Amino acid sequence: MEDKQHIASAKGENLNISRKFAVEVTSFIRGKTLVDAKKKMENVIALTVAVPFKRYHMDLGHKRGHLGPGRFPTKVAKEILRLLNSAEMNAQNKGLDIDSLYVSRAVANKGNTQMKAGRHRGRHAKRTHIEIALAEKEKKKIEKKEAKKPEQKKETKTK
Repeated sequence: MEDKQHIASAKGENLNISRKFAVEVTSFIRGKTLVDAKKKMENVIALTVAVPFKRYHMDLGHKRGHLGPGRFPTKVAKEILRLLNSAEMNAQNKGLDIDSLYVSRAVANKGNTQMKAGRHRGRHAKRTHIEIALAEKEKKKIEKKEAKKPEQKKETKTK
């Protein structure tokens, strides 16, 4: 179980974004450092980096490079960038080291369903819950272990 003192989180509930796109983007940034995740979201918004789609990729064209199927979900990237900034501010308030933060948890879930207004009955608005948690990487301490000399036992001869 993780120590809650070294974790900062941010939640977005009932966001007006596609759940399928949010699932792909959260899996794209999970495990990355905070700086890297924010930079990738800014590049997705600028349409320079495509998000690889690994689950919801039916009839989806491949992108340049060794990426495979992908898209540029800019609306989702803007919301996730906002949540990353919020989680970073929460980490700063907790006194965590900003340089050693990484995205330890990024989850997108189905939100509340809401009927759309208008003539077309039965249509629901897209709503998504997103939770992002940042954690500090543990710095490995290099400790010099003192060479323990084996204790010399005095041998007593029994006669």
